[in-house]
Amino acid sequence: MSPHLLLSAGRGPRECAWALARLAGRLESEAARRRVATRRVEVVAGDRPGTYRSILLELAGDGAEAFAATWTGTLCWQAPSPYRSGAGRKNWYVTAQRCEVGAPRTVFAESDVDIVACRTGGPGGQHRNKASTAVRATHRPTGTVVVVDTERQLSLNRSIALRLLRERLARGDERAGREVVTARWRIHDQLVRGDAVRVERP
Repeated sequence: MSPHLLLSAGRGPRECAWALARLAGRLESEAARRRVATRRVEVVAGDRPGTYRSILLELAGDGAEAFAATWTGTLCWQAPSPYRSGAGRKNWYVTAQRCEVGAPRTVFAESDVDIVACRTGGPGGQHRNKASTAVRATHRPTGTVVVVDTERQLSLNRSIALRLLRERLARGDERAGREVVTARWRIHDQLVRGDAVRVERP
């Protein structure tokens, strides 16, 4: 699986968005020299032309994992601000963190479902007491279980159980996808200024 790096200027000033653009270019150039392919999956532009608040990069190739490790952490672009005149701050920090992109989808196949006829308590008269028309359906890969006894026919309860399993697994996939996106957005607030793993200059 190709590693992904999220480069973020966090909540830093506009110079950080400018620095991010330069650091991303430096990263891509170094990756090309090492025969690691890069692809910009998602970009958020800064408020100045040619600047970025964040860039999500996909890396691919034999050395992608090792290369990603050398660019993970706080990055520093060391240069005077292009927006402020006079002496002053020259260190502009960006964070680069590994992240997940998209949660894996659960593949639903009826062959992965164990269906067992059973009896359940509650109202329903003699038919429910004498016949095992309820079903317990278990999706083996995830351990998800549903029990259905709403109908008097086993075949109807079986169909309902399969539909409920599909819906429950789909909701689980949607929740996992939202969690991946939330985790990615948290990276924007994790920028630690100072103690950079890399300091780059023009």
